Amino acid sequence: MKAKLVPLSSTDNQQRFYRAVLEYLNEGGFHYLVGGGHALEQYAGALRVSKDLDLFVRRVDLSSLLEWLSDKGFLTELSFPHWLAKVFSGRDFIDIIFSSGNGICAVDDSWFEHSVPGETLGMKVNLCPAEELIWSKTFVMERERYDGADVAHVIRARGDRLDWPRLLRRFETHWHVLLSHLILFDFIYPSERSVIPGWLIRDLLRRLEAEQAQPLARNHVCRGTLLSRSQYRTDVEDWGYQDARQPPFGSMTAEETAQWNAATDGSTPQKTSNASLSKVGRPRV
Repeated sequence: MKAKLVPLSSTDNQQRFYRAVLEYLNEGGFHYLVGGGHALEQYAGALRVSKDLDLFVRRVDLSSLLEWLSDKGFLTELSFPHWLAKVFSGRDFIDIIFSSGNGICAVDDSWFEHSVPGETLGMKVNLCPAEELIWSKTFVMERERYDGADVAHVIRARGDRLDWPRLLRRFETHWHVLLSHLILFDFIYPSERSVIPGWLIRDLLRRLEAEQAQPLARNHVCRGTLLSRSQYRTDVEDWGYQDARQPPFGSMTAEETAQWNAATDGSTPQKTSNASLSKVGRPRV
C-alpha cells in the first residue's frame, strides 16, 4: 500500500519567506542544498510537520551568504559557530547548516556532487544526497529528539538505490553507529531486510568480532557525547571520561562544546555576530 502523504505545514507567510530567501540565494549564485523534512518527504514520503526550512552549505561560503542575505534586509545569526546559522523573518526562520552538532558531518564538495534534483515550494532545487541525510541523522539520539525513524524510512524507501560503499566511508571509525541502525532496521522491517546488502552486514559484524578480540582501549573516552549533547554530560563532567567531540578524538573546541551544551539546560548561548554575520532589517517578503 502506498504511504499517504501529509503536506508539510507552512503558513503563507512562511512560504513567502522561504521562497524569497531561495530566490535571493539563486540571484547571488550561491550553492545550497535542501534537507530536513522537505528532503525526507521526497525521499521517503514519511512526513511530519516541518517548522522550518533546512539549507546545507559549505562552511567556506557561509560568511558571504549571510552577508548577502543581511544586505537584502534579513536578520541573520551565527547561532553555533561550529555548525549552524539562522535567517529570520519574524517568528519564522531557516536553518543554514554547514556541519553537525557533534562536529562530524561537515558539508563538503561531495554533498553537492551527489545531490539529487528535486522541488520544494514550487521551485527547482537540489536535495541533500540520501546517503548524507542518513549519515547526519544517525547521530541524533537526544532525549527530546531521535532521528532513527527517519533513517529507517529512508533506507526502506531507497535502500536498493543507495551508494552503500560511499555511506560506509562516511562513517569511518564511527561504523558502530551505522551497524546499530541496520540492526534496528532489521527489527523494524523484517520483511524488507533485502534492501541492505549482505556484504555490508557481514563486513560490519566481522569488524565487531575482530574488535572484541583486541585489548581494551587505553583512552578513557565517552563517545556518547557524539549522539547526545545532554545525556552524557555527567560522564565527561563528573566521571572523568574524555569528551569524544574534542581533540584528540574530535574537532570541537572546549568553547564550542560548552556553548552547544548550554542550549540543553535553558541558558542562552552566546551568539557570534558582527557586521558581516548579523544585521537587523526589515525582511523583504
